[in-house]
Amino acid sequence: MSGHIPHSPQGSSPLDRRELLAYSTAFGTSFLAAQGLLAGEQRPAASSLREPSAPAKRYAMKKSINLWACPYPQTWSLVECFQRAKDAGFDGVEVNYALDGDICPDASDAALEKLGRTARDIGIEISGVCSFLFWPFSLTSNDAARRKRGLELAKDMIRAARLLGTENLLIVPGAVYIPWAKATPPWPASIEPVPNNVCLARATEAVQTLAPLAEKAGVYLNVENIFANGFLFSPDEMNRFVDGFGSSHVRIHFDTGNVMEYQFPEHWIPILGQRIGNTHLKEFDKANAFNIDAFRTLLDGTTNWPAVIAALDAVGYRGYLTFEYFHPFRHYPAALLEHTSNALDYLLGTK
Repeated sequence: MSGHIPHSPQGSSPLDRRELLAYSTAFGTSFLAAQGLLAGEQRPAASSLREPSAPAKRYAMKKSINLWACPYPQTWSLVECFQRAKDAGFDGVEVNYALDGDICPDASDAALEKLGRTARDIGIEISGVCSFLFWPFSLTSNDAARRKRGLELAKDMIRAARLLGTENLLIVPGAVYIPWAKATPPWPASIEPVPNNVCLARATEAVQTLAPLAEKAGVYLNVENIFANGFLFSPDEMNRFVDGFGSSHVRIHFDTGNVMEYQFPEHWIPILGQRIGNTHLKEFDKANAFNIDAFRTLLDGTTNWPAVIAALDAVGYRGYLTFEYFHPFRHYPAALLEHTSNALDYLLGTK
């Protein structure tokens, strides 16, 4: 008796319908077809998978990574993050302002200035300041004490950005809803949903307060599109909000991944135009539900990166492309930096 396994009849699958559905849900029909397990599906054409022999264009944008992708402060120091990012080939790093640590309200002016100098001595720039604190201390919270604290923190972030030597501060101006609060009614005031008109009024008041301080410090308030927060859902809304302040120091921090569940970043960019002051590149796969764990390593998703980079180039963007990712690799964390830097080289046409 031979060990030969006979082929399935032409046009039929060796799997029953229930098993086929389970595999298709997990891996997708194209993958199954490539394994010969799905009847009637063609294998992907070789030409569709072939990479171009040479990049069509080299783009004059800069590579950056948010330090949430690093095991800081658990394993690496902040200075080690700077050095490892430099060694991986990045031009800049985006740092994160927290309640304690190296970049926080208690950090002295001298300490922040020293960090900025250290980064530049290593040969890497601070591409911007980011902070998770805009969520627990939302500028539009129904809890007045939270709003007040959020505004105090945002003012100190302006100080930190100036002293670190970066002109970019990412701000989240408000939220109708904070989905990761994981609470149900009755809501505590700190996370209670905020009516849209109230959210807009409070966010406007907060940015109006911050804008003159940012201008004086030489720092740009870059308003990030979030999508999951129920506020500023479209590029037109974002433009109206930013333009309403009449300040050259209120711009947009465009995040590609934050629109990917229902929309496409390459469609937003031409509408936002030269208002874009800084960016986050986040990879997303439209087959996944939208949550913070759905973001992936760069190029392992459904983002049309050639279209995104071409759109940024077309509106004259020459700033940082900052990869944002929330899960440092448990083992060999430097590999994530190296992969990301290499992927950015492909995006920018330097590979």
